[in-house]
Amino acid sequence: MRSRGGRWRNVRDQVLSQVWPAPAFALMVAVALGVMLPSFDSRLVAWLPDGVDRYLFRAGPDTARGVLAAVAGSLVTVTSLTFSLTVITLQLASSQYSPRVLRTFTQDRVVHVTLAVLLGTFTFAMTVMQTIRTDFNGRSAFVPRVSVTLAYVLALASVITLVLFLAHLSRKIRIESMLRDVHRRATDAIEAVFPERRQPELPPVAVGPDGRETVLLHADTSGFLIFIDETQLMAAATEVDGMIHVFRQPGDSVIADTPVAIAWPLSRSCFDEDAYTSLRRRASHAVRVGFERNGGSDVAFGLRQIVDIAVRALSPGINDPTTAVHALSHASALLCQLADRSTGPRVRCDESGRARLVLDQPDLVALLGLVIAQPSHYGAQDPDVLARLLALLQEVAWSTTVPRERAAVREELDALQATAREQRFRPADQVRLEKGVAAVHDALQGQWSVPAPQHPGRTDRDRVSGRRA
Repeated sequence: MRSRGGRWRNVRDQVLSQVWPAPAFALMVAVALGVMLPSFDSRLVAWLPDGVDRYLFRAGPDTARGVLAAVAGSLVTVTSLTFSLTVITLQLASSQYSPRVLRTFTQDRVVHVTLAVLLGTFTFAMTVMQTIRTDFNGRSAFVPRVSVTLAYVLALASVITLVLFLAHLSRKIRIESMLRDVHRRATDAIEAVFPERRQPELPPVAVGPDGRETVLLHADTSGFLIFIDETQLMAAATEVDGMIHVFRQPGDSVIADTPVAIAWPLSRSCFDEDAYTSLRRRASHAVRVGFERNGGSDVAFGLRQIVDIAVRALSPGINDPTTAVHALSHASALLCQLADRSTGPRVRCDESGRARLVLDQPDLVALLGLVIAQPSHYGAQDPDVLARLLALLQEVAWSTTVPRERAAVREELDALQATAREQRFRPADQVRLEKGVAAVHDALQGQWSVPAPQHPGRTDRDRVSGRRA
């Protein structure tokens, strides 16, 4: 069930990242409606109540053509403006924040709907215009009153859509909105990839080859690993009575004809030629490679986007540490959410309970290193950034009780302390960072440090701690 859901998420993510599907669908609907509706126009007018009939278009063929021409001509200009604003927004996001956040804009449904309404209205007006005729060669004049009225209503809807699009665009380019969107998609990926809550740690499952002959399974194409069809791999492993370990993770860059997985038999010493051929063929179809990463099955991608925004904000050309601090707050929230999930490699068993598939997934230790490494390097000279990184470690240390993860927090804390010692900060900033270090140590002991109430005789460096409930 999870593999089927993962396949659907991957397809949906690929479709939503394209701008053309919604406008293309609107064009087809507009053509069909523009051809069919005028043929039923007379019958629709006779069927409508008198109170409604008086609101329909009543002018002659020349006026109807003029109205439709005005609608079509204006919408061409408006559509060009919409495209221009969208392209400018993409350029701004790419240069100001990160090229990896462009998917956030291309997946924006408001952009899709706006283009669909504008292009659909233009196509409908042009199609209906062909059905208008004047008195000629004995044929009576015909004006599809319902169709022309509908074109007018769609033109008004297009104007409203444009106003809403401009308002939406002004909000969309704000960094707070961008971080919110990336955070939401990363949360969806966490819920999809790591749905299980963390259980008490169990002894690791023995999945090694135990001296049996192993074979390597290769990628057919180069690119980023975007999806692994677990159901197909399980069926392949069961068919040859073997075990498959996919050691490449979603988001990894893979090269054609390089190994992405390893397999070994469970009931014999080696695979025969037919079994190996079948295994390799089915595995190559189960491991999907694309030209860019997406957030459907790639948990690290959302954190990568947030870290890129933080690092770009710390560059000398932008120099916006406040944005970096805000981005690290979102990264901390995602890491604390992951601390409550069963991250890391996952073993899938067949119906008899026998392990058949091992999937490498990022664990909290690796993701913590991804979040800390670059911001601590590029923001080493900014005390606000270092203070936020210390707060992030405090929050993660409070959220996890796994010894290995807490050890990783200690390692990152030691590295941050070493980085801070190399800088020459003001005394007040040094005191603030020392408090941050002490707060992380307290969190590792199950205590949360809060500022102590100030009164005569108490200094700013005093603090009180509350123990975890």
